Amino acid sequence: MAVALVTGAAGGLGRAVARRLAADGFRVAATDLPGTAPPGEIVVPADIADPEQVERLVTEVEERAGEPVGVLVANAAYMTMAPLAEHDLDDWWRIVDTGLGGAFACAQAVLPGMSERGGGRMVMVASEWGVTGWPNASAYAAAKAGMIALTKSLGRELAPFGIAVNAIAPSVIDTPQLEVDARDAGVPVEEIRERYAARVPLGRIASPDEIAAAVAFLCDERLPTLVGQILHVNGGTTRTRI
Repeated sequence: MAVALVTGAAGGLGRAVARRLAADGFRVAATDLPGTAPPGEIVVPADIADPEQVERLVTEVEERAGEPVGVLVANAAYMTMAPLAEHDLDDWWRIVDTGLGGAFACAQAVLPGMSERGGGRMVMVASEWGVTGWPNASAYAAAKAGMIALTKSLGRELAPFGIAVNAIAPSVIDTPQLEVDARDAGVPVEEIRERYAARVPLGRIASPDEIAAAVAFLCDERLPTLVGQILHVNGGTTRTRI
């Protein structure tokens, strides 16, 4: 099986993705910020917001694996929430640079190896908020919307080289990131979990393992014609609201 590079692999969703891909037989290379402990056969710390660190990350992963990265899961994200008038500019750009900029840098860094091996898969972890927007989340929503546009553009550009680029746009996931939402709303985490669940037709928010299964589906190289698509894994929210 191919080498699968998972960014943001120490977080709730990233950890679930890394474990699912390993269970599916991929050789998982996991990365997250220094000081974290993501699961993976190869673990290399890096700040995805820094393109130079991304270059070093991919070089080390491919050297240690002895082969190019065949699958990229661009999952790394940084999120804070604040009203537009109060959002610190440096923090706003940190969110965009980590999510959108990091996805671009990773795609660019793995491209030579994927081309060398004759193809590959890139999966961008976007968000429903990149489709609908969300109050007090202008940077996060903008970064995720950018990832959706990046997916469509790279899907068209890289398909002739056997590289399929797709994305998932999940709704709220039951991960520690809910603490950010709860702080913004000024309520306990359990209450924010219940509020989000109430707007989902399915009646609940998703587990990390459920979203990881969707990522694994898009990593399957037996689906060569699935290109430039955005998989909405959200319990029916965007389908019923838009």
